Amino acid sequence: MTPEQYQRLETQGGVADLSSRAKFTLSGTDRVRYLNGQVTNEVRNASGQAAIYACVTNAKGRIEGDVFIHGSGENGAQDLLFLDAEEGLREHLAARLERYIVADDVEFRDVTEDWSLWHFFGPAVEVAKKLQLPEGSARLDATRLGVPGVDVWLPSTSDTAPTFPADVPAVSAEEWETLRILKAVPRWPNEISNEAFPQEAGLEGRAMSFTKGCYIGQEILSRIKLTGKMPRRLVTFQLGDVPVDAPAPELWTLFDGTQEPPKAVGNVTSIARHPVLDRLVGLAYVRAGLEAGDSLLLGSEEPPRIFAKVDISPT
Repeated sequence: MTPEQYQRLETQGGVADLSSRAKFTLSGTDRVRYLNGQVTNEVRNASGQAAIYACVTNAKGRIEGDVFIHGSGENGAQDLLFLDAEEGLREHLAARLERYIVADDVEFRDVTEDWSLWHFFGPAVEVAKKLQLPEGSARLDATRLGVPGVDVWLPSTSDTAPTFPADVPAVSAEEWETLRILKAVPRWPNEISNEAFPQEAGLEGRAMSFTKGCYIGQEILSRIKLTGKMPRRLVTFQLGDVPVDAPAPELWTLFDGTQEPPKAVGNVTSIARHPVLDRLVGLAYVRAGLEAGDSLLLGSEEPPRIFAKVDISPT
């Protein structure tokens, strides 16, 4: 992404094609009650006008997937619940969410191929609100990049291919990933995985309700909320030039340089080059107890061991 492209997206917003995401529906009279027992956020707040974001956790409180949820009805009604998730979660999440349907009046369907999904963010939201959409489409508020956004769901059976105003920048998958990292938005499977608690990924304020009642993993996550104790947490970092002999980013590890020899205290999960600063920026998990502004050493478990010094900041 060039500096000019980045500045345009910052000032005008953009639209991204997210149609490859897995998409599901839940119907039946028990759909809301059932799904509320499976996810970390309050499903009753999902509507045809706004999506909620939630995690699916296991009995130990660790994340099995993250989803956006919205309803299909007018004025807050939820005649049908729609879910969308990362493409790589399609089979796993379907099996997980169907597992506990026993005597419940719930039908779970995979509708991935039935819909295209477009996300408008930033100032482009105003354009999305004025679009003339084909019958059967849905338009709703959704925050995916840390800024206000609008999702547009279009039925795949529509005879008209989606066309959007030329002054709304189209965002490629690579540009979307760069923006995600710059905005410190965690993603499956980089930062969100079956090894992470939602609070570790910084999702407590965005994806969790502590007043909704019971769900799978709720007891563990409430205990973390009460004690404030987590094994690790997600942070951001920046660094300048990287030596040519440095290992691949997926092998990068963060070390505490105050100890001799340096002790591993975290791992890098995502990295991108900032288009304006021309510096590498990234997300990493570090051991709980490390504070914003702490300087860590960046390196690998295998030689060359240490090659940079970085400062961490909270997400």
